[in-house]
Parts: sequence; C-alpha cells; structure tokens
Amino acid sequence: MKKKKNLKKKLFVIGLVIALVTVLSGCGYSTDPITKDSPGFWSHYIVFPLSWVIRWFADAFGGNYAVGIIVVTIIIRLIIMPLMIKQLKSQKEMMKVQPLLKELQGKYASKDNETKQKLQQETMRLYQEHNINPMMGCLPLIIQMPILIGFYQAISRTAEIKTDSFLWMTLGQPDPFYILPIIAAITTFLSSKISMMGQTQQNKTMAMMIYFMPVMILFMGITLPSALALYWIIGNIFTVFQTLLINNPFKAKKLQQAEEAAKAEEAGLKKKAEHMKASKRGGKKRK
Repeated sequence: MKKKKNLKKKLFVIGLVIALVTVLSGCGYSTDPITKDSPGFWSHYIVFPLSWVIRWFADAFGGNYAVGIIVVTIIIRLIIMPLMIKQLKSQKEMMKVQPLLKELQGKYASKDNETKQKLQQETMRLYQEHNINPMMGCLPLIIQMPILIGFYQAISRTAEIKTDSFLWMTLGQPDPFYILPIIAAITTFLSSKISMMGQTQQNKTMAMMIYFMPVMILFMGITLPSALALYWIIGNIFTVFQTLLINNPFKAKKLQQAEEAAKAEEAGLKKKAEHMKASKRGGKKRK
C-alpha cells in the first residue's frame, strides 16, 4: 500500500514537470507581439504586465533587459515568499509527525477497505491537529508554472527583450554554449539539496526530485530562451538564501546532534542509576 502511494506521488510530480515542458514547448511560438491591446485574459493580464515591468526596470538600468529580468525575478520570489515559508513550516511539522504516522500505519495495517478508510481518516485528523497541508509541497511548483509560462511568452513576444544581448547570448535564443543551462541545473540541485538537509527523515519522492529536476531544467535550458535559464538561476540563488535564513539546515543539524547527544547522555545516566540500584539490591540480599 505504501509503495503504491509513493509511486502515485512520484508519477504526479513527474507529470507536473512533463506538463510544464509540453506547455512551454507548445505555447512557444505564439508570435503575435504583445501589447496593451492584445486580446484574451492570459495575454492582457499575465503576459503584457510581465513584459511591461521587465521593460520598465530595463529602462531604469540603461536599457539592460537582463537586469530587468533579474529584478522582476527577485520581486516575484518576494511575492511568493510567504507561500514558501508556509511550505518550509509544513515540511518541518511533517517530519515531527512521522513517528505518529508510523504508529497509525502499524495500528491500521490490515488491507481491507474499512481499515484503509479508517487510516485515511486518522491521518487527516493528525494533519489537521498539527496544521499540516499535504499538498503544500507541490503548491509552490504549481503556482510558479503559470509565472514561468508567462515569462516565456513575455520574452518571445516582446521584440526588445528577445533580441537583446546579454554577455555571449541573445535573451530570446538558447545559450549556444550551454553555460547558463548547466548553471541553472547545478543551482537547482543545490537549492533542493539544502532544502532537504533540514529533514531528519527523507521523503523518497522528494529525494528522487533532487536528481530529476536538475536534469529537466538542463533539458529545458538548452532548448528554450537563455532568459529562462537566467530566471531559474536567480530564483534558485534566492531560494538558497531564503532557506538558510528561514530554516537553516546546518543549524538544524547541530541542534539535532545536540538533542541526540543529550538523549544519549540521559539514557546513559539512567542506565547507570539502574545498575547502581541493582547492585545495592544484590548487596542487601547477600547480607
């Protein structure tokens, strides 16, 4: 039962990523230039505002559209930061209730439908008591998907952005030397790894995604505009600093080690005290 659930979670997450690649590839070459008069909800309220704000910041920095993309990426990350904080808190709470979940799984180990339903009910009750949202882990990814697609179209449908040069590349074209996609993949791995370091028990699905996501980012980075690779790099760097600030895994690891050492010391003292009591009882009997 547990293996089937893990498989479903893996397939769900992989499906999200594949859907992202498909949508990005499929909606890519909507070549109509984006303007304030572009028809449709998506173009008018998502793509055009992103295009406009990138151009506004680019103009503020001397016409540098790469800087505009970097600034807008940071702003977007700041906007969704409360959601990311909730995700980190939910992950911490999830780790705390793992022993209780194992107890429930042992208590309701039978595979009949009634017992399965009871296990689901008790699991949901446990989540509610600890204010845990099981979908919180996927929610940030789901929310970022339309932002990423909007970025893609804002770049491909705005002539000034897609034809602008940044270092050795054109923002609207893939990086010819694959340097940005490789950096994007590496920073994706680092941000995921640092996020997972603070977890005392590793979720198998998330552990798999640590290696799967960088590969997907690399694949998309070498086929899509270099501006998107730049977006991923800045976003990943922001995530690393955000994680270190909010839920520093190195600090958490030290605290965990200190707690384990204190427990071991307490267990040692308890064992020593019991041994001394046993010795005293043995001495009294001999007398």
